[in-house]
Amino acid sequence: QVQLVESGGGPVEAGGSLRLSCVVSLRTMTDYTMAWFRQAPGKEREGVASDGRYGTTAYADSVKGRFTISRNNAKNTLYLEMNSLKPEDNAMYYCAAKFGGVEPTLWSLHYTYWGQGTQVTVSS
Repeated sequence: QVQLVESGGGPVEAGGSLRLSCVVSLRTMTDYTMAWFRQAPGKEREGVASDGRYGTTAYADSVKGRFTISRNNAKNTLYLEMNSLKPEDNAMYYCAAKFGGVEPTLWSLHYTYWGQGTQVTVSS
């Protein structure tokens, strides 16, 4: 049984920062490729950032330079540090995991485990 629980979402003003966390009930988080996705109303789910198993990361062009994905394997926790937030960042953010993998990926179909999401609302 794998469970992912996100937290850290909430309202924030444009230009502000927020850190999302995802606690994962995985025996060995190092065996999993992790990622953050987001979905805004009326839009498709999109990959935001992915953290590979070997220290590699991938980001959507829209968040490069503003968001940072990281993990603490000892705590089985994935993080997404979000800076310089914009109204277009408004979305439900989801934590996702897939077993194995070599490279990080932002393709949602790769992922088999998903959290329930945490809402991020950016006001201007």
